[in-house]
Amino acid sequence: MRRVGVDIVGKATSGVEALSLVQRLRPDLLVTDIGAADGDSAGLTCLREARQHIPELRGVVLSLSEDTQQIDAALQAGAVAYVLKSAHPDDLASAVRQAFAHSVYFASPTGQWNGGLERQASASADRADLTKREREILTLVAEGSSNAQLARMLWVTEQTVKFHLSNVYRKLNVSNRTEAARWAQLHGLVPTPGAIVAAPGQIAAA
Repeated sequence: MRRVGVDIVGKATSGVEALSLVQRLRPDLLVTDIGAADGDSAGLTCLREARQHIPELRGVVLSLSEDTQQIDAALQAGAVAYVLKSAHPDDLASAVRQAFAHSVYFASPTGQWNGGLERQASASADRADLTKREREILTLVAEGSSNAQLARMLWVTEQTVKFHLSNVYRKLNVSNRTEAARWAQLHGLVPTPGAIVAAPGQIAAA
């Protein structure tokens, strides 16, 4: 993981062992399989309990499933990234970078975004009654852009960005940019999340 600026400080084969490592080593990031060796949801249990000890801990969840209920369970456990094991290897590195960008990342196998999820993206946005500018801002937010960056890219003031975001939150029935980014990822509005430069950190893997 050197290429994304993190050091692996520990590895574990079970959720219980990983939790012990997290408590002892206090890493910045935890990468866990959704089903660790000690149970189908042990990885999520580990992440949830780890974040109780270290609230600022970022979590990346690996899984074989694209089931939306499983994705929701991972995000509710505190994951900021959900990576399918069948995805391109570079997607894990992208997920780690995105985790440090305070956004939400979903990595699917190469090409699958061009199938059903991508075809559903426009319809989902239409159902939410988002304007073209609101879609644009939502997409950029999901890719990790700050309000200041949005203002510069769109040649508007930060106040205008905040105005559009408040409308997006209201229409999607969410309360913050993380929830909005999650909506965009789950509805296919962000098929290829941009690479975000991450601050150096430490990582523990389960």
